[in-house]
Amino acid sequence: MSQMTGQQSIQFERAPHIISAASVVGKKEGEGPLGHKFDLICEDAMFGEDSWEKAESTLQKEALQTALGKVKLLPSEIRYLFGGDLLGQLIATSFGVMDTNIPMFGLYGACSTCGESLALGAMAVNAGYADHVAAVTSSHFASAEKQFRFPLDYGNQRPLAATWTVTGSGAFVLAVKGGHARITGVTPGKVVDYGVKDSMNMGACMAPAACDTIYQNLMDFNRQPDAYDKIITGDLGYVGQRILIDLLKEKGFDISGVHMDCGIEIFDRETQDTHAGGSGCGCSAVTLASMILPKIEKGSWKRVLFVPTGALLSTVSFNEGQSVPGIAHGVVIEHC
Repeated sequence: MSQMTGQQSIQFERAPHIISAASVVGKKEGEGPLGHKFDLICEDAMFGEDSWEKAESTLQKEALQTALGKVKLLPSEIRYLFGGDLLGQLIATSFGVMDTNIPMFGLYGACSTCGESLALGAMAVNAGYADHVAAVTSSHFASAEKQFRFPLDYGNQRPLAATWTVTGSGAFVLAVKGGHARITGVTPGKVVDYGVKDSMNMGACMAPAACDTIYQNLMDFNRQPDAYDKIITGDLGYVGQRILIDLLKEKGFDISGVHMDCGIEIFDRETQDTHAGGSGCGCSAVTLASMILPKIEKGSWKRVLFVPTGALLSTVSFNEGQSVPGIAHGVVIEHC
């Protein structure tokens, strides 16, 4: 029986379960609205290391160990690991999970990496290629600023449309059965480019890709927005949220009543000076682990469409005057 649905989606015959999730964040994230929900909050932005990059690797290591510990699994019991981050050559991930000795697929979907890793992990479990897989991703404010924008010591002013890269890591364990949340389908996203060149306005860069994926998911599964308790984007922030809602209205869908954005949820706009909200691979990952999954597991939300969003740029492409394309991967998560 074919599991292909519509033009680009998959409906799993054996929906993989999310049996464990963990979130590890920094001090600023711990002071936000979700602070009481995270598994671990570290007051030291260096996480005991001597560089920002090593600190991010430690973030991933702690998140993965915590997720495995919750279900009493050893690294040797994980068949494959799907992971990635924002840094060149995925060094936060490769150095972070190296000692686990788990076969790894390194992924780069920018801030959509959480969705990409969950989608590919679910495909592997559903197909019978693995009994347990792990999905992990991270971001760190300082390592991201150092690579993509300005050194922290530069003290540059941030425009109001800018988002704040989340210091955090989320890890998930997927299995054939054993949890109260399962991934029933995925809609992998396409690269969408509206020609936006402002790398400080991530919301505007990524909103068109989010629109494309959400629209295609609704078409492929023949659903209306109210078929989901929530349609959740990764890190569009306040600016991107408005653009997304307007773009989907042009396509005949009004998601304003069910839309939620992780970048809006994770920080308090009034007290934390994060301007347009949060961003980074860790933004959607830690929000999913700490806030979204518990609601699904308890049955408060029966079905959500989780759509992490990514801006596909590098320092090279930006310096050469290229636009910033976006991508978004849709993951349908349901209570069971």
